[in-house]
Amino acid sequence: MPQANKKRGRRMEGKKRKLEDDDVHGDPELAESSTKRRKSATANGDAEVANISHIAFEDGADDQADGYPQAEKAFFGVLDDEEQEYFKKADSMLEGNAFADHEERMLFLANVYREADGKELKIAQSQSCSRLMERLIQLSTAAQLKALFEKFGGNFIHLVSHRFASHCCEALFLRSAPAVTEELLAGSKDKQNESATDSANGDEQSASMESLYLRTLAELEGNMGYLLTDRYASHVLRVLLLVLSGEEMDTASTKQLLQSKRKETNAVQGVGLAIQSLDKARSVPESFGQALENVIATSIAGLGTEQLRALATHPNGNPTLQLLLKLELAHYGKQRGKDENSIIRKLLPDDPIKADTGSARFINGLVYDTIGSHLVEQIIQHAPAKMFKNLYSEFFKEKLATYARNEVAGYVVCRVLERLGHDDLLEAHEQLIPVVTPLLQRGRTVVVRTLIERCTVRNIDTQTIAVQVFNTWNDSENFEVKKLLKWGHGLDVDEANTPVDSVQSSSANEAEAADFKRSSEPMKAHFNILAQAMLLVPGSLSGLVLDSLIMLEPVTLINMSKDNIVSRTLQTALTSRNASIIIVRKLIQRFYGHVADMALDKAASHVVDCMWEGTHGLAFIRERIAEELAETEGQMRESSYGRAVWKNWKMDLYKRRRQDWIKQSKVKASNDGFQSFAELDENKESTGIAKTPIEIARERHAKNKDSEKKKEKKKSKSSASRPIIAPSGAPSGVATGVNAVPTAAAASS
Repeated sequence: MPQANKKRGRRMEGKKRKLEDDDVHGDPELAESSTKRRKSATANGDAEVANISHIAFEDGADDQADGYPQAEKAFFGVLDDEEQEYFKKADSMLEGNAFADHEERMLFLANVYREADGKELKIAQSQSCSRLMERLIQLSTAAQLKALFEKFGGNFIHLVSHRFASHCCEALFLRSAPAVTEELLAGSKDKQNESATDSANGDEQSASMESLYLRTLAELEGNMGYLLTDRYASHVLRVLLLVLSGEEMDTASTKQLLQSKRKETNAVQGVGLAIQSLDKARSVPESFGQALENVIATSIAGLGTEQLRALATHPNGNPTLQLLLKLELAHYGKQRGKDENSIIRKLLPDDPIKADTGSARFINGLVYDTIGSHLVEQIIQHAPAKMFKNLYSEFFKEKLATYARNEVAGYVVCRVLERLGHDDLLEAHEQLIPVVTPLLQRGRTVVVRTLIERCTVRNIDTQTIAVQVFNTWNDSENFEVKKLLKWGHGLDVDEANTPVDSVQSSSANEAEAADFKRSSEPMKAHFNILAQAMLLVPGSLSGLVLDSLIMLEPVTLINMSKDNIVSRTLQTALTSRNASIIIVRKLIQRFYGHVADMALDKAASHVVDCMWEGTHGLAFIRERIAEELAETEGQMRESSYGRAVWKNWKMDLYKRRRQDWIKQSKVKASNDGFQSFAELDENKESTGIAKTPIEIARERHAKNKDSEKKKEKKKSKSSASRPIIAPSGAPSGVATGVNAVPTAAAASS
């Protein structure tokens, strides 16, 4: 059974307190100073000082609940055995989505809420049942969410700082955000009245979602200094800030600020539509903008430059500071950076920033710091133009190559490259070219990939980058694309080129290979992303990869297509606009005879799907692949991946109405010159000699030309023989025009 939170070391603290009391009683001066310290510590006027002192705390203060006094932590009791058993079963049913339809699931949710009435706080703080509360929140209606707001009201400060209840608060704020937008767009009280009638507590539920959020903020106000750096509450505060701002929450950069890498995902099947509005910006009430400005102001109120800089290296305070900085400059304009009380001005008070100033030392110390470098990235992305130009010319312009060699500072260089104009980027390109090969040899791809992408956007020639990439992995005159993709990295060449099913090894070797695969997969993913970026660039970079892929053996390409990471590069190669028809044809021909087997594989089936788009302009190759898929129809229908390929290739239409499939395929392939196999067979039977597609295309072109000439002759003849009708108002029997034909009356006269 879970027990209430108890403070450890009570006996030793009692002895320590007794010894201190003896010392104090023995010395009147110590007694007087001790009394003054206790009074000053409990004074209301020193709340900001307590918050500031908490910022300097390290992670080792977990026994003190990250600076929050243990005595103030509320305990709401524990669930008994029967209640825990019931809620665990309900959790498993929700996780598996074991319901016939939506109505049955909503009825089950209503029953669970009925059983949980009055026990919401216990469930939220329970280690075993808090996951149930998260799943309930994801599936709840607006009325049920409002009811939870009311149940949690008055205890949010205790819930957001709890290890398990904080996740419930985070889910509640995220799930309720779309309801605020819906109420705002509705512009009437109809929805509120409907939700009030759906709930048993009609009077309590009449409050809007906007007012519930504002009430929660009022409850948390005064504790922002603690929330900034708390291990659990800081995550909830970031979610609350994004809800108030209306920013999208489903982007990669936002997720990095919201949650840690070890966060568990308690997803529920069938709730994708309910939270689809989180991946785009939302409309929020005006009161939310005022509340956001108030939160930003109170969070840094009383914090000087040194205290605020202490947050830059704090593992929990740094992401919160990043978000505050981003929202302040994004919502209130970059002119806000000129305000002395703004976050960026407090962090970098010197104007202009010189090498010998405190701001310069602060930036130099953060660039190489694993935590602080993220704040430097946000400053570079959102700083006013004048400040960015100052930072670039003072710190980064002459040191780009040096920073790029460092694993941490390289990400800062990427943010700098993304903001440079054409001329500055051209200078940075010349400065980074010599370090491209050393970076790739050391497994650092992020700077090279960003440089390629930005040069493409700014129309800067990437020929020199292609030369450096070629020099990194060249074998005499050929480019080793397998080394770029990290294919067979750490394995023998024969083993990498042998089909996976035929590789046999002992259990020890298999375990060693599995360990190596896990350690090498992140590096392989980074290099394949680099290769995909190269394929999207016209010119030498894409040609370097494409020309090397068509030189590989068919067995190697087939094994690559079955790899979860390398197959994405093959998909990009088949669909790239920079790949000519000849390159795509040669690449697809390597898979002949194995397409059906690839369609049954999890990764290779996506490569087969891309062949449909890759055969644009190659109708006869598209039909060749369709014939190969049709031969293994039974196996395709038994596999889930095979069924997906069968559907994407429209194989049901191919089997039932083949001529219609051929016509649709030729129209979508925009290639009438190529003939289907059935048409080629008809030509062979009539002439006795099988003609190539190019010969048939030439004959058809000549026939079309002859038919056009015949049409023109017919038009000229018809225009010459057609009588010209006299215009209205002309005398009867009189024709006008050069080629006028005389009437009978005129002829008789």
